[in-house]
Amino acid sequence: MAAPSSDSLSRYECAGFRFPDRDYYDRHLVFGHVAARDAATQRERFEAVARTLRDVLAQRWIKTNDTYDRKNPKQVYYLSMEFLIGRSLVNNIVNLGVEQFVREELRSDPRQDWKEVLETEPDAGLGNGGLGRLAACFIDSLATLEVPAIGYGLRYDYGIFRQELKDGRQVEQPDPWLSRPDPWEVVRPGETVTVPFACRFEVHGGQVAPRRGSGSTMLGVPYDRPVVGYGGRTINTLRLWKAGAASEFNFGEFSSGDFFGAVSDRVLAESVTRVLYPDDSTPRGRSLRFVQEYFLVRCSLADIVARFRRRGNDWAALPDKVAVQLNDTHPAMAVPELMRILLDEAGLGWDEAWDLTVRTLAYTNHTLLPEALEKWGADLFEALLPRHLEIVYEINRRFLDVVRAKHPGDDAKLARVSLVEEGAERKVRMAHLAIVGTHSTNGVAAIHSELLRTKTVPDFAELFPDRFNNKTNGVTPRRWLLTANPDLARLLTEAVGDGWVTDLSRLRKADPLANDAGFRDRFLAAKRGAKARFVDWIGATAGIALDPDTLFDVQIKRIHEYKRQLLNAVQCVVWYNRLRQNPGLDVPPRTVLFAGKAAPAYHLAKVIIMLITSIGRVVGADPAVRGKLRVEFLPNYSCTLAEHLIPAADVSEQISTAGYEASGTSNMKLMMNGALTVGTRDGANIEIAEEAGEGNVFLFGLTAEQVLGGRGWYDPRWHYENEPETRAALDLIFNNHFSPDEPGIFEPLRETLLTRGDYYMHLADLTAYVQTQQMVAAVYRDPQAWAAKAIHNVARSGKFSSDRTVFEYLRDVWTAGPCPIG
Repeated sequence: MAAPSSDSLSRYECAGFRFPDRDYYDRHLVFGHVAARDAATQRERFEAVARTLRDVLAQRWIKTNDTYDRKNPKQVYYLSMEFLIGRSLVNNIVNLGVEQFVREELRSDPRQDWKEVLETEPDAGLGNGGLGRLAACFIDSLATLEVPAIGYGLRYDYGIFRQELKDGRQVEQPDPWLSRPDPWEVVRPGETVTVPFACRFEVHGGQVAPRRGSGSTMLGVPYDRPVVGYGGRTINTLRLWKAGAASEFNFGEFSSGDFFGAVSDRVLAESVTRVLYPDDSTPRGRSLRFVQEYFLVRCSLADIVARFRRRGNDWAALPDKVAVQLNDTHPAMAVPELMRILLDEAGLGWDEAWDLTVRTLAYTNHTLLPEALEKWGADLFEALLPRHLEIVYEINRRFLDVVRAKHPGDDAKLARVSLVEEGAERKVRMAHLAIVGTHSTNGVAAIHSELLRTKTVPDFAELFPDRFNNKTNGVTPRRWLLTANPDLARLLTEAVGDGWVTDLSRLRKADPLANDAGFRDRFLAAKRGAKARFVDWIGATAGIALDPDTLFDVQIKRIHEYKRQLLNAVQCVVWYNRLRQNPGLDVPPRTVLFAGKAAPAYHLAKVIIMLITSIGRVVGADPAVRGKLRVEFLPNYSCTLAEHLIPAADVSEQISTAGYEASGTSNMKLMMNGALTVGTRDGANIEIAEEAGEGNVFLFGLTAEQVLGGRGWYDPRWHYENEPETRAALDLIFNNHFSPDEPGIFEPLRETLLTRGDYYMHLADLTAYVQTQQMVAAVYRDPQAWAAKAIHNVARSGKFSSDRTVFEYLRDVWTAGPCPIG
């Protein structure tokens, strides 16, 4: 096969790219797999397409990195345990602007099934929920805004898990997303980082345990993925670390017959990046999580410092050239690790090192839940990272001296703000460490930031009032509207031009079109098309048959009590009872769709999934409600499932207990695609209502203040005894109507709701929730009125672009800006 001519490299021009022709695709297909073209699988065709596109972007990627090294701008480094990037092929095609090239050169293979090619790319197993999706949106926006940035995460072999449903139960299976070569990543073994620990790790009885007395070393091997900004001008990097052993094979142990011992160091080291969020319900699971978090921090800061020094910078310039953002509490060990580097490697004094550390690091808090504000045992620090514990203790000593001087005699305040929690087990409070050791602490929605300051850490807000700020989350419109919803994207572009793709506020120009009957009809047609596509896709991939001519009522998020999938399930039973008692009840046909994963050790969340699937099975088999109510749990929620479902959704369920959801991002994606929010006054729902107008959303339930104030008086049994529909719905559940073959299976839900006090106040909001759903049904009966509200939501979603959020970080926290690539 002849090499492509120079003429073939200049047929297409875009953002400085020079494009190969079909020969490149053929070479990757045939020579990359040593297979005849006609015999190649669709997966092999996907890899050929992806590698050809990587050839296209390679020169620009190199030029981006060279420009940063040459110009030495301030660079943003984003540390996150999760990057929920989903699939990359279509996103890269759209952001590169190479649709014509792909259509004419790469899709001309007559044996290529493009839909199947797309389906062979797995979702990258790098995240689980909103935290990871936010990180993915941010790196997309940073590249689009031409900001020098790198994302740092871990290269998990098996992600969190692949969710299967067996007899209605969640079953966790490995997610082997790397079982085939990933065509996007580039391994950089020459930039490997050593990660030392003060102990060795050994296997006893099948369990991994640290052994003190001798140290050990792991290796962090970087794998780089391109992050393509829209228009392809800037191609930043997502660097993922894979754990390995300093010695992969002990020949002496192998020769002596200890075959496992010969490779045990490698097996143990690689376990660090096997899965996202190992089960931390056991001491060994917590140890592994601790090692994961330090491994990410150690590798990433070593890489950041190497880049900083390579560019000829003095240590004093660190905050002027480096902005490190800690995405939640997981990377909080960056505080003592950067101090260790500056003290022990750079040889700086304490005061200078502390000043540089604080001015370099910034912290985003994502939760108010106490269990998510991590605490690590001092004994774990002592065994694995004794030097870091020394530094933490010294930070704490100096910090408490300052507090003591400001508040003499206030021992209670000292105990509250101390970085170390005293008790039977001494623990390091990682959120406190992150607040004290950084120059900025932000929440991710206005109410979340307010509650963080006034309820969760008020003492710190008093001590550091200038450090606390809000940065309401956002999502990238490139993936979540332009790519995911092509019919609506075309309609909006015809109406307001294509500038909205990089400036979502321009959608506001479409707001008056809510009053245009012709535009409303076209909007409804786009929604119907999205629903039809989703129905086809979920039928083909999961074997679930849905009716696109029903109201799609969607709740998609990880399963947790505070997110209140249980509240939604109970209201489904209320409606089921109504329809059984009154078969002629005039309500629009509704399909209630759930999706989300429960943490493997979270038993109650798994019971909630069982309840939902059981309700779905019984409701689906009952002829009295057939055609009026459908309940389905969609398995293995992922970025790809969301991209298909969100454009099809009519209703966006955002019903967390007020004061518990930090922000949410699914609410923003759904709003952007024309779903109407049914929600509590929690997280970003409040700001969505402010932007869309309260008449265009459906808010209900207790406020955060009422939830906090209600702890003393709330009695769920009062609702059970005094609200007939509440009692009837719960009795149906607890009397085994939905579980005739497994009586008592939902007893944990009875205990949660009626015996242990219903901490997340499901029953307090149930009646208001059902009444709100009646209002939803009434509006949905009038398609034109519904369309008008949906159009207002889309047109007023501009605030919720991640471009806006990133710009605010750049302005207020990172003090950085663009560095255009020439």
